Amino acid sequence: MIISAKKIPKYEPSMEFVERKGKGHPDTICDGISENLSVALSKYYREKTGKILHHNVDKAILVGGQARAWFGGGEVIEPIYLLLVGRAVGRIDKDEIVPIGKLAVTAAKSYIKENLKHLDPESHIIVDYRIKQGSVDLVKNFEAGNDIPLANDTSFGVGFYPMTETETLTLKVENFLNSKEGKELFPQVGEDIKVMALRHENEIKLTIAAAMVSGLIKNKEDYLEIKRQLTIKLLELSSEITKMKVDITINGADKPEKDIFYLTVTGTSAENGDDGQVGRGNRANGLITPFRPMSLEAVAGKNPVSHTGKLYSILAMDIAKKLVEENKHISSANVYMLSQIGVPITEPQSIYVEATADISDEAVRSYVESIVKEGLQEAPKLWERILEGRVSLY
Repeated sequence: MIISAKKIPKYEPSMEFVERKGKGHPDTICDGISENLSVALSKYYREKTGKILHHNVDKAILVGGQARAWFGGGEVIEPIYLLLVGRAVGRIDKDEIVPIGKLAVTAAKSYIKENLKHLDPESHIIVDYRIKQGSVDLVKNFEAGNDIPLANDTSFGVGFYPMTETETLTLKVENFLNSKEGKELFPQVGEDIKVMALRHENEIKLTIAAAMVSGLIKNKEDYLEIKRQLTIKLLELSSEITKMKVDITINGADKPEKDIFYLTVTGTSAENGDDGQVGRGNRANGLITPFRPMSLEAVAGKNPVSHTGKLYSILAMDIAKKLVEENKHISSANVYMLSQIGVPITEPQSIYVEATADISDEAVRSYVESIVKEGLQEAPKLWERILEGRVSLY
């Protein structure tokens, strides 16, 4: 294992792009349902065998349906189609077949019930699955890990800490709009929310796409008033997070003079032609940050025991946060971790850390090494936090 550390200047770019896709976005729906299924499989395997068996259900695609929305109502004409794909142990022994189909459909419908208030899981979506047995070599590699699981793939994870004000604002705006308080104040706003932030110098521009629920809006005047009130509220929220000037545009494609509005029946664009896929949305920290270290790894749905694409994404964030919060001399950190298939997850090929610090290079390297080794000891237990829902994954 190689552990390297380097001091770097503070992260202060003149410009940032930051994106967040809310829980009703088609990509996030795929992430959420895939992760729901992984958790369901993990719990089933533990109940039946005392341990989590091999699975990776991190592939899914959502094909948008067809709908007609109008002020005061609307209808779903053709349902959404969701296909869950992956690999999983399908038989515990000669007498016990794992009910993968039932688990897949239940995982999908439970996500929808919990997260998409206006989408009927019985009539608005068709759930399909093609989940097969894993390859012999990967299953045996999974089973070969005893106390310390062996890496299920050669993958890398990245993390950084802390977030900038722009990143924090982007995350909190979407979180508010999909919170209990947000829905009580603005029930007309659906769960499909995308926030795109542009910061240039000391000014932030937020462009927000919010799927409005047609049945809860009387007419165009009502729609425009909701947007006005929503803008006021979000500017108030922004003032609590940053002193920078913030400009907000909501549903910028609206053309009131041509009767064009972002209306949906179900609160998600998935109802009418917008498609989704696992891994195309938020990274494990909940954001898409092209100016920061990022991975294309699809975290949701991967097994929580040995898939380092998932585990190292979480660990990298944990380590970066710990480096900053527990050492007053380090103000920011970027962490990069690379595994090797078949090697214990506690023994990555390489870990590279960039830290902004006011102490010597030697002191940085020494401290980084201690925190990294401490973090790696937690890797075999990460599955517990994941199954309990205590980890950010998308």
